[in-house]
Amino acid sequence: MSSEFGKILRLSVFGQSHGKAIGVVVDGLPAGEEIDLEALQRFLDRRRPGKNGLSTPRKETDIPEFLSGLEGGKTCGAPLCAVIQNADQHSKDYGELSGKPRPGHADYTAWAKWGGHADMRGGGHFSGRLTAPLCVAGGIAKQILARRGVFVGAHLASVAGILDRPFPLYPTAELFEDLAAKPFPVLDAGAGERMQEAILAAKQTLDSVGGVVECAATGLPAGLGDPMFEGIESRLAGALFGIPAVKGVEFGAGFAAAAWRGSKNNDEFFVEDGAVRVRTNHAGGILGGITTGMPLTLRVAVKPTPSIGQAQRTVCLSRMEETELTVHGRHDPCVAHRAVPVVEAVTATVLLDLLLEGNHGTF
Repeated sequence: MSSEFGKILRLSVFGQSHGKAIGVVVDGLPAGEEIDLEALQRFLDRRRPGKNGLSTPRKETDIPEFLSGLEGGKTCGAPLCAVIQNADQHSKDYGELSGKPRPGHADYTAWAKWGGHADMRGGGHFSGRLTAPLCVAGGIAKQILARRGVFVGAHLASVAGILDRPFPLYPTAELFEDLAAKPFPVLDAGAGERMQEAILAAKQTLDSVGGVVECAATGLPAGLGDPMFEGIESRLAGALFGIPAVKGVEFGAGFAAAAWRGSKNNDEFFVEDGAVRVRTNHAGGILGGITTGMPLTLRVAVKPTPSIGQAQRTVCLSRMEETELTVHGRHDPCVAHRAVPVVEAVTATVLLDLLLEGNHGTF
């Protein structure tokens, strides 16, 4: 199924934006893992809509109900199923859009694939709303990884071309915690203020902006992963591209390295305290699809929100003629800042799957 990923740790997301509920099934979690539900809720709240003028005013509590997989606050070996009720749908906002695909959305491709039967209210199964159950799985994965000394964190690297500071060579768990506690996830407060101004300026003109999320993982051992199609980049990119609105993924220096010489891009090795290290980390902690032991770094490009209030040209599918539409309703002028915990969640889930795979399903 297209809404599933993972090998040892298998994850399946279900539901639609304006359906009764959304949720996730996670199979393969190690048993006996205590889950801090309060910490998990704090993680989910970082993604939750309706908190300020930078996001959609849709009000959702995003409190998961666990139907299976948790007993006495610990994983019990059974598949974990979590459901989040949808409470604040405005489906009437989408009535006049029926048969008129919104530019930038999956309306047309869903119509072409399923013959007009897809529920596309609020984006349906393609909606960013489906990232809430992703964060349930990823928030649990983050807790399990942290007990093994592996920490995952992210920040908003840019919005509308405005840059935050990049992560240092060795990000720390404390830095990740500080970012998670901020209402706007940036390292440079001044850059964050300018980003927010750009988001609000786009909102005032009934437009939207995109951004880039930088994510890092520390504490990974060297030697994790495989060459070619089962490499760390391959596994992570495949899952990260499943996040709605993601249009690009790069690791380490990424596309910038294409403009460099090898003498600059190569990370020179040295020995420190009996361990092999590199002086730079342009490779992003990965060589040949396998971890080097340095922090894993990646960046994810998030497109501008396609739902904008300006009039746009489209087609009427029933008459096969051009027409005009204006998207009404409640929409984010930028989704990149809410995508920060989602990128963390997907990264943590893939890394936990890889670690379980390398240890035959156990730690």
